[in-house]
Amino acid sequence: MLESIRKDIERLVAAYEAEKELRINLEEKLLHCKEETEAYRKQITELDRLTDNLKLKNAFLCTSGDADQARARIERMIKDIDRCISLMEK
Repeated sequence: MLESIRKDIERLVAAYEAEKELRINLEEKLLHCKEETEAYRKQITELDRLTDNLKLKNAFLCTSGDADQARARIERMIKDIDRCISLMEK
């Protein structure tokens, strides 16, 4: 009977150690994923900034030379920027 209890305890300790190791591995993986997500978020922000700069540049370099068309493009971009800012604030 004592032998049976000792084996059960050893099995429980082994199971505990295995679960503990799994938890540690999952925590490390989660931390890595969080860091990766933050890096991607920064990259997206930078790419959005570059895209906005290109749109603004294209608005000023309007090929048709029409000032009203350029003004309309700039106004659309401002609305897009305002929408992005409001989405980021949520």
